[in-house]
Amino acid sequence: MAKPHAISNQVVSLAPLGVALTDMRTHALLKARQLEVVRVVLRQGETLREHTVPGEITVQCLEGRLQMQTSLGAQTMQAGDWVHLAGNEPHALVAEEDCSALVTICLQG
Repeated sequence: MAKPHAISNQVVSLAPLGVALTDMRTHALLKARQLEVVRVVLRQGETLREHTVPGEITVQCLEGRLQMQTSLGAQTMQAGDWVHLAGNEPHALVAEEDCSALVTICLQG
């Protein structure tokens, strides 16, 4: 069953999932006219294949460790690390260990 999206003024916890990480899947927290926010969950070795999005994005590692791959190379991110990417920047995520990340996408139009 899909998780409902957050509504205006609703508090949403971004605390690490801890042991619940093994049962969690990637899910959208919010999809609004100009903004989409997704909690990406990857198990060690899993990949979010290379892709682009038209709008700018941010990725914040919430727990675990992941590798952000861009045209500039690969960078390891761990809990608390944050990165901004310009629109249309090719990128991929690879889980170096079980992890979750907050991805914020600025939607065009």
